[in-house]
Amino acid sequence: MDFQIAAVFKRSITIELLNDTICYAPSGYSILINGEEKLKSDLNVVTVDGLKPDTEYTITLLTENGRSDKTFRTEYESVLLDVKAFGASGDGEQDDSGFIQAAINSCPKDGTVYLPKGTYLSKPIFLKGHMTLWIDDEAVLLGDPDRRHYPLLPGLTPTTDEKDEYNLSSWEGNPETSFASLLTAVNAEEIEIVGNGIIDGNGDKGDWWQDPKKKRIAWRPNTVFFNHCRSVRMQSVTVRNSPCWTIHPYYTDDIALYNLSIWNPSDSPNTDGFDPESCDGVLILGTRISVGDDCIAIKSGKYYMSDKHHKPADHFVVRNSFLERGHGSVTVGSEAAAGAQNVEVSRCIFKETDRGLRIKTRRGRGPNAVYDNIVFHDIKMENVHMPFTFNMFYFCDPDGHSEYVQDQNERPVDDKTPTIGSVTAENIVAEGADQCMLVAYGLPERFIDRIVFKNIKVSFLQKEERKPGQTIMMDNFPEMTGKSIYARNVKHLVLDNVEISGCDDTGPELINVLDYDSLNIVYKS
Repeated sequence: MDFQIAAVFKRSITIELLNDTICYAPSGYSILINGEEKLKSDLNVVTVDGLKPDTEYTITLLTENGRSDKTFRTEYESVLLDVKAFGASGDGEQDDSGFIQAAINSCPKDGTVYLPKGTYLSKPIFLKGHMTLWIDDEAVLLGDPDRRHYPLLPGLTPTTDEKDEYNLSSWEGNPETSFASLLTAVNAEEIEIVGNGIIDGNGDKGDWWQDPKKKRIAWRPNTVFFNHCRSVRMQSVTVRNSPCWTIHPYYTDDIALYNLSIWNPSDSPNTDGFDPESCDGVLILGTRISVGDDCIAIKSGKYYMSDKHHKPADHFVVRNSFLERGHGSVTVGSEAAAGAQNVEVSRCIFKETDRGLRIKTRRGRGPNAVYDNIVFHDIKMENVHMPFTFNMFYFCDPDGHSEYVQDQNERPVDDKTPTIGSVTAENIVAEGADQCMLVAYGLPERFIDRIVFKNIKVSFLQKEERKPGQTIMMDNFPEMTGKSIYARNVKHLVLDNVEISGCDDTGPELINVLDYDSLNIVYKS
């Protein structure tokens, strides 16, 4: 068994085992640093910390079948700044935000701002580039629950020459004024957030989750927000109790999450785990997300942002991660008017989410709203109600229930018509399905182009355990339970080596599916 070095930081390293298993190694193993055992694990992705900056090490993977060694050098660190030296108390009562901000503002290139053990009550903090924020074991950065203490980030400000506009924030795909996040970075490069500590948005305090769709002063903040940044890495921290979306990279490129834990209560509103919006180059590795809405939601804004500041979501890799609870494990859309492409999700476990792969769009998103080359493979789903849903009638936004959005009759293709291109799912096992294995509903004027399912095995819950439910969020569509496949308005549908057990029907329901010659499905009782 071999491994690769996924990422090297100043005081830590993340490795990934090279195997074909999902999340877990075939057997337990040990990790040694310079011959000294540092940890034992059975996970495919692990992090070793406690290292020194700018130091060469040998890391060893030791299994029952042998060993593998690699050498590496930790990153250079110019200085370590302890926030307590700047006046922070970490007692959970004093407002420590000014002291932490002073340490950040004073941090030179390649420096680290350090939060030792303690609870640091804080208003929003602004990070800058070429620095590391280290939140150590038993350290908690705790958000102030009072919205009146949060700065505002204006959605749009005209440039002085009135030829352009400066965009500082976003709310559900539009450039709306929002509160700054507990950790905010704007126009910064090379940011690292590391450590085994906690970033707590404190969303369960105050009134963040009351009337969540009502704008009060400004729209709700995220817990971590990166705006027009580049080269952002996060490792090992826990991010929890977010007032709204938890981690929101926005027009930010080259982002990587390693061994993060993202957690929000299951009933907390709109607390998506990770929502990259108009980002290029995203890696999620060894991360566990358990939240009140979509675990991962890939976005690229609504029509205005696509038209004026066009940038698609591109080059996404999610691997060896756990996506739990919430509405969708991995979602594309619906605020993706600039499009989303080249998405690969593999070797992950989806557990107890409403939907597994969830694709959603609607009329009004526009011609750039093209979802293409989306590939899911080697996935295990456990008690996911609906493993696959593709919905082009998603009833979001104030006009979501209008006749224009919800009309199931053919309308003219125009400059607001979205597209779903190629989606592939391969080598997937889903146990404990409930309502429907696959619902794919394209627009009558713009069919879903191509859906390919290969080597898929799905088993349903027992009848007494199932409950009828709304499989896709659209009007005038029946609830389902025990349904295998419903596909409508699809150009090409390939079902190759698909096995379905315990459903109520004995064949797929296909309406306006133009090409389905390759249907290789086995139904079992």
